[in-house]
Amino acid sequence: MNITKNQIDELSEQIVINVEAADYAAEEEKYLKSAKKTADFKGFRKGMVPMSLVKRVYGERALVEAVNKVISDAINDYLKNNPKPYFGEPMASDEQDDNVWESGKDFTFKFDLGYSTPIDFEISKDDKLPVYEIGISDEAVAEMKANMLSQMGSQQEGEAAGEEDFIIADLTQEEGENAKNVEGAYIAVRSVEGDAKKNFLGAKAGDEFTVNVNEAFTNDTDRAAMLKVKKEELEGIDPVFKVKVVNVKTFVPAEESQEVYDNLFGEDKVHNSEEFDAAVRERLAENYRQEADYRLSNDLRDYFTAKAGVKLPKDFIRKFLIKNNEGKFTPEQIDAELPQFLTDFAWRRVRGYVLDKYDVKIEQKDLESAAIARVSYQYAMYGLSNVPEDFIRDAAKRMLADESQSDVILSMVEDKKCTDVLKENITLDPVAITVEDFRNLQ
Repeated sequence: MNITKNQIDELSEQIVINVEAADYAAEEEKYLKSAKKTADFKGFRKGMVPMSLVKRVYGERALVEAVNKVISDAINDYLKNNPKPYFGEPMASDEQDDNVWESGKDFTFKFDLGYSTPIDFEISKDDKLPVYEIGISDEAVAEMKANMLSQMGSQQEGEAAGEEDFIIADLTQEEGENAKNVEGAYIAVRSVEGDAKKNFLGAKAGDEFTVNVNEAFTNDTDRAAMLKVKKEELEGIDPVFKVKVVNVKTFVPAEESQEVYDNLFGEDKVHNSEEFDAAVRERLAENYRQEADYRLSNDLRDYFTAKAGVKLPKDFIRKFLIKNNEGKFTPEQIDAELPQFLTDFAWRRVRGYVLDKYDVKIEQKDLESAAIARVSYQYAMYGLSNVPEDFIRDAAKRMLADESQSDVILSMVEDKKCTDVLKENITLDPVAITVEDFRNLQ
């Protein structure tokens, strides 16, 4: 067997593997003997089938298995003897010729390999990055309080409809064969379009007016829901309706009360307006801290990826992604996302280097803690903050048992471990900033 290397470009190469009959003969014979022992053919006792018949039935499979085994071993030996930061796996070359699978023949296989540049850089207190300390303004506290009270609010009977109100109305047409009448249509004033809106703004219970629903509600889905029909039924409906307002619903924020405090912060945690302000400031401080931490993590990624000077085999990665995502994403979609892919791949190289440099280990308890935190966060996003602990742990175990989700968890843990190490070993320069200026940072 002979392996030769052709350099494609700075970061990719092609290896050509010439496999001779003598290279795979022993493996082929081994496979055929194994097949003979278990072959079950009518008219022959098990294990007594003539080898000529075994070869006729299993010959090509034995040949393919044997050659693939030889190729796999050859590639593994090549990678072991030529250690480089290879990307992914060797990929069958576009220049690969078709092989005729016939025992005793020689075969030629071509594989493309891509690799990145080696990484070696120092991390010290000379590396400086800003860590932002976001100030909490009275306006921000007032805004969050208003939002919280709004979340706890409810719809109540209103008088004249405003932009953010809803109208419940009966929609009727003149009696006739195709007349359509809808009782209790629910209409958001903000969704009304064009000249029709002037009739809805300020409308009160008992008001009547005419509307062309095709002009006032151009979204087919919304219009079908209002008229209580299927979308495909809209075309046959006369769009002009008489509207009679039944009542107006307006959203009223909750007023401060012990019940509201308990719902927002937990039972008996907040008791008055002053404590409400303090609790809001504490929540804002935590939110801002998370935003600043996220920003610092991204700044660390960008800074050290640039410092490492990672170069990647762009053309190889593109082909690799297209091949391994066939049927999932089009080449055009992959091209659109390729810059982000390359950024992520470069960071993974840097992250691996940092974790190795500082001998950081990922333990099972790290993954379990991260999975529990992720499950808890997901429930919190749906407003579920009192989920039993054993329920969360069971969900976390299922998450870690799923390969795709466990990969995400592992990447999250590695990201945090890496950024924690970097933060400990560089200089972080505190910078006071307003939330407006922080969110306008490039």
